[in-house]
Amino acid sequence: MPHPHADYGQVDFGSAPLMFYYEVTQACDLACQHCRASAQPIADPQQLTAVQSRALLDQVASFPRPPVVVFTGGDPLKRADLLDLIRYARDKGLQIALTPSATPLATREALQQARDAGVSVLGISLDGSDAETHDAFRGWEGSFERTLRMLADARELELPVQVNTTITRRNVHQVDAMAELFADQQIMMWSVFFLVPVGRGTMEERISPAEYEQVFEKLWTQSQRQPYGIKTTEAPHYRRFVMERGGDPLASSHPGRRRRAPLGVGDGKGIMFVSHTGEIYPAGFLPLRCGRFPDDSVVDTYQNHPTFRSLRDPEQFSGKCGVCEYRDACGGSRSRAYAVYGDPLASEPDCVYSPIETDVVANLS
Repeated sequence: MPHPHADYGQVDFGSAPLMFYYEVTQACDLACQHCRASAQPIADPQQLTAVQSRALLDQVASFPRPPVVVFTGGDPLKRADLLDLIRYARDKGLQIALTPSATPLATREALQQARDAGVSVLGISLDGSDAETHDAFRGWEGSFERTLRMLADARELELPVQVNTTITRRNVHQVDAMAELFADQQIMMWSVFFLVPVGRGTMEERISPAEYEQVFEKLWTQSQRQPYGIKTTEAPHYRRFVMERGGDPLASSHPGRRRRAPLGVGDGKGIMFVSHTGEIYPAGFLPLRCGRFPDDSVVDTYQNHPTFRSLRDPEQFSGKCGVCEYRDACGGSRSRAYAVYGDPLASEPDCVYSPIETDVVANLS
């Protein structure tokens, strides 16, 4: 399987996403405290049909540089024709990732079937270093043990895993403990999400901008000693933190392994999201509807919709993000700017950094 980031570069931002997230269903048996989708137990009767879903995958495969397709949810395992969709995407030459929820549906057999159908990587959520913390996040006792079982099954099946963790007030004190826990799990990547107040996430408490820097320090230290890669999601200012320390935000912790995705990937800029009903968004955490499939083409929407185009143009950012010297590499979380200020082009609300240009202006006044 070719590496998804091998040839994708900044020149591709305007023509094709690197990652295409397809929410195959909103159905899920969990009620996680920070759920972006506010998932429900029963599938929406308006979700895309099997025929429509295949037509969507046809369009995705027609991008000038086809993206990695992430089948997400809800819980994608709640969709009856999931394996058929995975096989269809594989036959179109697409690389496929899957983010199953830690429920009784996520058996070793189900993961093996997904692998055999064409899934090349799993995204598995773990939000605490102990059962008490994680289970409180996930809304049911036993979720922590189920998740560890999934990780063990993935190891046995030789399925690469990215662990996804959402940092909030509940678990910010466990960053180092989680890093150590994952050291024994043979994971490929730890993606550390920082809360965007959308969906049920509005009920959770974000950490402070100063605490971001403290978490960044821990992630930076852990990235130099752990056997897996570490990246952030909805906290692109971690790239600035690393660059300030002379580090390479794209470096892999594994000698000989390719560098990661190009600098600057963000909401609507290398990222695209389609909901279970076909609504097209710049990202799962940025609920600015830019069209609806099948009425609208996902290729045309990504390339030409004014919202997508503005998100890819830091010249249009306001406030300190608009003048920051790291705006091309970072750009701030457009989702959080929209959630907090109602403007996706506003400054990142949770960044303490003061751009050089801002300081110069302040000194002259």
